[in-house]
Amino acid sequence: MPLPGNGAPWPPTQLAAEYAEMRVDDAWYAGDRKRLSEIYARDQLRPDGRRRLWGRRPPAPGQADTRLHIPLPADIANTSASLLFSEPPTFTVEDAATQTRLDKLAEAGGVANTLLEAAEVAAALGGVFLRVTWDASLAARPLLTVVHADSALPEFRFGILSAVTFWHELPSDSSTVWRHLERHEPGRILHGLYQGDADRLGVRVPLVEHPAVAGLVDSLGEAGDAIETGLPDALTAAYIPNMRPNRAHRGSPLGRSDFQGGTHDQFDALDTTWTSWMRDIRLARARLIVPDGYLRSNGAGNGASFDADREIWQTLNIPPTETGATGITLSQFAIRVAEHQQTAEAIVRQTVHSAGYSAQSFGLGDATAVTATEVVARERRSMITRDVKGRYWAPALADMLHVMLRLDRALGFSTVAVDERPHIQFGDAVSEDPQTTAQTLALLAQAEAASTDTKVRILHPDWSDEQVQAEVDRIHIETGAVPVDPLQAVSLPGQSPPTTVEGGAPPRAA
Repeated sequence: MPLPGNGAPWPPTQLAAEYAEMRVDDAWYAGDRKRLSEIYARDQLRPDGRRRLWGRRPPAPGQADTRLHIPLPADIANTSASLLFSEPPTFTVEDAATQTRLDKLAEAGGVANTLLEAAEVAAALGGVFLRVTWDASLAARPLLTVVHADSALPEFRFGILSAVTFWHELPSDSSTVWRHLERHEPGRILHGLYQGDADRLGVRVPLVEHPAVAGLVDSLGEAGDAIETGLPDALTAAYIPNMRPNRAHRGSPLGRSDFQGGTHDQFDALDTTWTSWMRDIRLARARLIVPDGYLRSNGAGNGASFDADREIWQTLNIPPTETGATGITLSQFAIRVAEHQQTAEAIVRQTVHSAGYSAQSFGLGDATAVTATEVVARERRSMITRDVKGRYWAPALADMLHVMLRLDRALGFSTVAVDERPHIQFGDAVSEDPQTTAQTLALLAQAEAASTDTKVRILHPDWSDEQVQAEVDRIHIETGAVPVDPLQAVSLPGQSPPTTVEGGAPPRAA
């Protein structure tokens, strides 16, 4: 399928409902108050009939907008990414040379950081795309990049991504909207430049018409022909759904956001509670109500003021019936701290539970120091959600790493010949406290219940057998310990070593 024709509506209409939901999710994720007000200007009421905080009319000119936003949506997305990739995953293959090159690609390209970004965006928008590309002028290796779901037009067959068109708007100094489209198909990538407006793709023009993409001409030609990847059976892009199914669009291959299912109203309720709390604080500022005679004139046209710090006052002519002994009244309202705090905490708990996480993952609950095992037990719901998301990530991520290795060889960046799909091993969501690990190893050593090899593996579970053996040898050298062959017979004092039979084993006692 070629790139879209001239004058096509943009964004594409076939995913208009999904894009509309992504705009709402994106506004909450970004925490932009202006965008939230624009989105809810036409949808001002909650399902219970109450007016949404962000559906209210903006304040009149000259008045401050006192509405406040709590970035809980961003916290949920960030927590999702941290649970998945706070500890970088391990990529392994059988061939040693391929493993060395894969490690280099992952380290030089900052793949761990790329995955953190992708996972956070996926949690907010319902999914994300990983794309493999290259630019020899920047780096002599393939590049793994992230494309957000609201900038892509995917095509699926039986739930499997068969092609995808990415787009982004280019800088413009006029009302003209320049768009660069990049279509990924098995074996090739197409590029096109379009000149249109806010709602229409417009006319396709040569890439040299805009400096941002003119550099592609050397590879494509002015007509925007395809770049052959050399991998006719592989797609250089993959889609990772955040979670499935998409409850709002059953049967859709797109994933669902962590914010789907009434969570938007909970976000609005939390902002309403926080705004009310801050209003109480604003109204509760102490104010003095004083008679007019207490005010000191500031001169003609400058009004009058009351100096609360003045220590000596002249005799003032105050009517004896004036309220209060001095005529000064202190006005200060109470702040409903407990009520607001309990309401906000209840909303946060329900919201994160609806999103699939435990309240403890967001700092709600017992904050005392515990072991990693106890943390996992307390955050069981979060750990289950993490495992489910990891199963969506593993196949697509392995495919993209495999494509990187194949492109690396096809483009001449390396000579690794083994064609092997990597295996993905996710890191621990909660790292064991070093002090707890040290105490465990000390108790094992005191009880003489574990060998040096076992203790090294407990301390470094991600090490290979070669690394473990090298560390064991260093420990033996430093401590002066000599490893004993378990098949070697040990003589008691005053006895000669027993003779051995064929095979090296000592004879049994009669």
